[in-house]
Amino acid sequence: MVNLHTAAGLLLLGTTLAFFGAKYFLSSRPGPFRWWGWAGLATIASAEILLIFQVPIILTFFTPIAWTGYILLVDALVGSLRGQSLLSDSPRRLLSLAFWSVPLWLIFEAYNLRLENWTYVGLPENPLVLGFGYAWSFATIWPAIFETASFAAALGLFANHSEIVRRRFSSSTLRMMILTGIVMVAVPVLIPETIGAYLFGAVWIGFVLLLDPLNYRWNGFSFLRQLESGKTLEFWSFIAAGWVCGVLWEFWNYWASAKWIYIFPIGQNFRIFEMPALGFLGFLPFALECKVMYEFLRTLRGLHAEGRSQSSWEMA
Repeated sequence: MVNLHTAAGLLLLGTTLAFFGAKYFLSSRPGPFRWWGWAGLATIASAEILLIFQVPIILTFFTPIAWTGYILLVDALVGSLRGQSLLSDSPRRLLSLAFWSVPLWLIFEAYNLRLENWTYVGLPENPLVLGFGYAWSFATIWPAIFETASFAAALGLFANHSEIVRRRFSSSTLRMMILTGIVMVAVPVLIPETIGAYLFGAVWIGFVLLLDPLNYRWNGFSFLRQLESGKTLEFWSFIAAGWVCGVLWEFWNYWASAKWIYIFPIGQNFRIFEMPALGFLGFLPFALECKVMYEFLRTLRGLHAEGRSQSSWEMA
């Protein structure tokens, strides 16, 4: 029998997939659907079927298998709409996203050691298998967000320019944002954990406020710089990616044997899948955070010597 948590989640998932699916099939596709998209779709379908039959290896690695298939599928969808994609035109960028996804996510795992907002259940006891599963799962996070943002942009869901007032951000505004970001990422771990457990939302927002102004000042990609020109395409595309990936994360996580369980002390009485409903709002700034943190690394490494304001999926 489907309970309320599951029914609400399935409704949310169905609505989300129906919307994006309709937008895709109603659009004109300039290029072919690449073979790895079919491989990704087959991977997801096979994992779902084998999970029903309780196949041990699928029980252990269901989450990373499903997300690997998803990344392949969405990359092919982007390629069919744009004629280019990360995997076909910039595989090194996709590998870079996967590589840095692991240490970047470990930052939030470190926060969770103190704030205890989630835990893991059903994990294998073998430390080598456990470590491999963690690494594989974490390596899919940033690629999934970036591919989904690229897909949302390719669908033409958002205009590339807005009518907001275009002005430069002053140095004092940038300093205030940076200071606010520092406070938001520091305070939750400096106060007693019984209070800090309520403030993980500040961490999801804080890194955006801290790092995006630094990217701006150091001539890296910055949402602030784009907003100065009235460009909002990437901002809203990453917001959309946070929503889509959040819904899918919770759907696949709910059915997996090795999975996340959310224990933060807010809204536990009304959950969608395993996630308290309010927690879904955290996926939106988290997607922006993924973009900003990765671009911060690129800024530090001097990878913006040319084309610094270009989008990640537009660069070779």
